[in-house]
Amino acid sequence: MTRDFTIFAGTANRRLASAIARELNVTLGSSTVERFPDGEISIQLAEPVRGREIFVVQPTSPPVNDHLIELLAFADACRRASAARITAVVPYFGYARADKRHGRREPITASMIADLMQTVGIDHLITLDLHAPQIEGFFRIPVDSLTAVPTLARALRDRLPDDAVVVSPDAGRVPAATMYAHRLRTSVVVLHKQRASGTETRITHVVGEVRDRACVIVDDMISTGGTMAESIEALLAAGARPEFTLVATHGLFLPGARAKLDHASVRAVVVTDSVEIESDDWPRLEVVSVAPLIAEAIRHTLIDGALEIV
Repeated sequence: MTRDFTIFAGTANRRLASAIARELNVTLGSSTVERFPDGEISIQLAEPVRGREIFVVQPTSPPVNDHLIELLAFADACRRASAARITAVVPYFGYARADKRHGRREPITASMIADLMQTVGIDHLITLDLHAPQIEGFFRIPVDSLTAVPTLARALRDRLPDDAVVVSPDAGRVPAATMYAHRLRTSVVVLHKQRASGTETRITHVVGEVRDRACVIVDDMISTGGTMAESIEALLAAGARPEFTLVATHGLFLPGARAKLDHASVRAVVVTDSVEIESDDWPRLEVVSVAPLIAEAIRHTLIDGALEIV
């Protein structure tokens, strides 16, 4: 039997939260989020939560710090109002790239964020395609790390040419690229790159055959678009057919990203709604919803408290 529960939506992606609630045939919990002129945030729960399972849907997407503090404030409000258990639904986990030190005098920010979430009373985390899977180890609470690969692969399956090949833009994305290739019944090509700085990389090798083939470049996120743009140029230089599909779970699309991706050879850019996106004026962009995936995770949590990740 499912337990009494309430889903609250933060301001980072209310559209996704509403879609998840519809999948579960419930309405969103009533709350007020107010930002004062000095930037401080105030949360007011407009309904009781005592003894209830609470789910707060809030990706920590840009502006990352604002959305993170909002999530923490929601959790603190629910804890102080005697919620039975608080689950943070964080489809996009900000600071996931800060999972280790590159020098001796740097923070491991992802670990710090995990500590903050647990300190304010979050009992369970549901997230999606973490940039660094080892982040789960920073938590002492249950973490359900879902993947959007099956959802995105289904959206791609009937639109790709028979000779399409999946491309991993770096070694770190090979496991996900292999999952895509398995579901799309094709092979994997890997790009090897060297990072010159925090914002600049250089592709040195293309491992695999791409000549005269269409390419599906897959990644966990598109932020500045630089990785995708560099991948396109490297693949064209290796003889790939100018027919690219760009796929990522999280479409951050920071300023300047769209200009980099408006390449003549790009047929489509496919992402999920893990981050709220306005796509009305970009015909190449297709947004696939992960609301059914997250709703199913919530449903399993409510039924038996356990979720089998497939």
